[in-house]
Amino acid sequence: MNLIAFESSSRRLSVALWQDGALSERAADVPNGGSERLLPWLTELLSDAQLALSDLDGVAFGAGPGGFTGLRLSCGLAQGLGLGLDLPVLAVSTLEALALASGADKAFACIDARMNEVYGAAYLVRGDRLETVVAPFCAPPSAVAMPPASGWLGCGDGFASHPELLRDALGAALIGVRSGLWPTAAAVARLAAPRLARGEGVDAGLAAPLYVRDKVALTTAERLARGGLK
Repeated sequence: MNLIAFESSSRRLSVALWQDGALSERAADVPNGGSERLLPWLTELLSDAQLALSDLDGVAFGAGPGGFTGLRLSCGLAQGLGLGLDLPVLAVSTLEALALASGADKAFACIDARMNEVYGAAYLVRGDRLETVVAPFCAPPSAVAMPPASGWLGCGDGFASHPELLRDALGAALIGVRSGLWPTAAAVARLAAPRLARGEGVDAGLAAPLYVRDKVALTTAERLARGGLK
């Protein structure tokens, strides 16, 4: 089974190829733009594996939450390939991908959501399978709920943007923090592959980003109430 995966929800862009359990990936830290890299990476990965587009069985993408433009980019590429090649598409949570990429057994994934908020979720990780302990949310750092028990690794740039507030909110539940971790296309592929094998891919026209936050802008009063600038 051959699966291609895109992840562009953050500054860390990546494309991965799953080939019967073997993974290869192209990635780079691109703070601004970078959309022109994804398709060439796809071409390189297929060429190295001696595969053609017609050999693909499915396409996956990091669906969010994350940066609006980046989510639309990956979703658009997945939809384009899915429609053009008549392939099933799989939308994978970027919080799940981040938790899996952390390598921890208990991962508290936290991404900067801007607007003085973070996206977060907590997962138990068993191989390539995740169990949700705290469902995905969007909230101010001071309002983040502590997951049950302790031993959680905090991962993601939310901890870099709001270190004191998150440490105060999560307290003794954390055993450490790795704020430099990002969701990866390799993790997206690892999560998507068993779903594809179970026939859970959808028609490309039904694929959509997962924003988590419904409201994408605040009024001036709301920004000031959350400690933002006028």
